[in-house]
Amino acid sequence: MMHEAVLKGDKRMLPNCPKCNSQYTYKDTELMICPECGHEWNPDLVKEYVWKDANGNILNDGDSVVVIKQLKVKGSPTGIKQGTKIKNIKLKETVDGTHDIDCKVDGIGRIEISSIYVKKT
Repeated sequence: MMHEAVLKGDKRMLPNCPKCNSQYTYKDTELMICPECGHEWNPDLVKEYVWKDANGNILNDGDSVVVIKQLKVKGSPTGIKQGTKIKNIKLKETVDGTHDIDCKVDGIGRIEISSIYVKKT
């Protein structure tokens, strides 16, 4: 998959930074560089981020999931119990792959959890 500069009108548009989504990127030899976060990447080697649940099913924004294991939550006496259904999840890219789901859990509020602890419903 080639990530060449995109033509928009008469201007050449470079891809946004995959780390911070900054629009102020520039090309230096083979690498793209983001001056805002300092991230350097080869646009020809950028891989598409795919979120998978504990069973290997692909997750999408807006999906509903069920927690497969009781999770401890700091500040909550009970945490998130196994079998809790979470609706309308929002997925986000993370560097280490943890806490890649942003969601709202009844009785707890907005929280980030890892996709390895949920299964798609």
